[in-house]
Amino acid sequence: MDPIPLEDLALLEVLQRIDQAAPLTSGDTEIRQRLVDSGLVDDREEPPRLTSAGVELSKSLQHRVAADAQAARIIEQREAADTTAATFAGNGNGTGVTVSR
Repeated sequence: MDPIPLEDLALLEVLQRIDQAAPLTSGDTEIRQRLVDSGLVDDREEPPRLTSAGVELSKSLQHRVAADAQAARIIEQREAADTTAATFAGNGNGTGVTVSR
């Protein structure tokens, strides 16, 4: 599974700021206009608001970020388990205990 692209993360951040009526930065102007042009944001009133499509896109991106985070945790757990198993198997006596002779 490929991680979520940075541009999607930036898009999610702008969508969340618009939804929370938080101030946008100067770099967000172009993204905001693209969101308006694509019907994801309604800016006929101040503050601008997400349309239902904008809300759905925001939810979708949030789910993707959460899924990516969970996948990363699972991979880390598996790698840790593999390392532990390799250490256990590598001691030579199969008991998990190193025996001095």
